[in-house]
Amino acid sequence: MSEEEQEIEGASSSEEEKAESNNAKAESRKNRRKKRLLKEAAKADKRGVCYLSRIPPRMDHVKLRQILSQHGEIQRIYLAPEDPTAQVHRKRAGGFRGQVFSEGWVEFTKRSVAKRVADMLNGEQIGGKKRSQFYYDLWNVKYLSKFKWDDLTEEIAYKNAIREQKLALEISAAKRERDFYLSKVDQSHALSSIEERIKKKQKVREDSGTNSELPANKKDINVLRQFPQTRPIEDKKAENKSRLSKEILAQVSITPTHYF
Repeated sequence: MSEEEQEIEGASSSEEEKAESNNAKAESRKNRRKKRLLKEAAKADKRGVCYLSRIPPRMDHVKLRQILSQHGEIQRIYLAPEDPTAQVHRKRAGGFRGQVFSEGWVEFTKRSVAKRVADMLNGEQIGGKKRSQFYYDLWNVKYLSKFKWDDLTEEIAYKNAIREQKLALEISAAKRERDFYLSKVDQSHALSSIEERIKKKQKVREDSGTNSELPANKKDINVLRQFPQTRPIEDKKAENKSRLSKEILAQVSITPTHYF
């Protein structure tokens, strides 16, 4: 074999080795990722979720984590914001002007901890220092059995999709109403301009001394159609009877009668 052929074979063999090494690295990365996902899934199965039906005013996820972390390790917290209409009414009434949350979900690393926290805190006073703004508020906590965090995300995505669909329908309805209103405004402007032109023409003719009048169709823009009325059937019968009796009497000759 020549030197060139040997170099070509060496280059091809090195390329094959590189491709094999890259495939092996990719497979090892896939295996590590799969193992990590399996570990996370196993950990997620051990987690428990608690539902908070009421969030006190001025409480956010940071303060809630500080309070509940004393009872167990917390993984994730989600607080649902208040309805915008309720927020507007509350601000107009002079209430708290900050962000208020209506409900929340707390995920603990262990189901046993979540159950214990729900049984221990439900209906109890939040407490803390007396100067605390949450001292007199009560906990409303419930443990959600067989409930995972993925279920919550799916529910939130579903609600967001429904809200966006409703918003799109409302926007389309508002656009139709706006277009209809604008078309009517344009029609009113056109009719008013026609009336002004007719009045100007009438004024010019009156000033010039001519008594010619405009046609009736130009005077009144709103055309009133008059339909001929039919007479009642009883009147026709009466006319026919009277006409026939006169004709018959006209043809009858009066002959003198002799009395014996």
